[in-house]
Amino acid sequence: LYAMHELGLTSKVAYKKSARIVGDVIGKYHAHGEYAVYDELVIMARDFSMRLELSHGQGHFGSLDGDNA
Repeated sequence: LYAMHELGLTSKVAYKKSARIVGDVIGKYHAHGEYAVYDELVIMARDFSMRLELSHGQGHFGSLDGDNA
């Protein structure tokens, strides 16, 4: 969430590719691989994974049936 805030991603700007966000997080904060970062980004975008949706995903982010994103 902090990296998305630093990129200026708000509800009023156009969507950015998840690779941009993941790359920024890996480059600045988490240099241990992208899978964990991407997985958390997907979880934050799913309305059924958390009580509140923390980010709004565009595209395929998995399903209740356990399909991967």
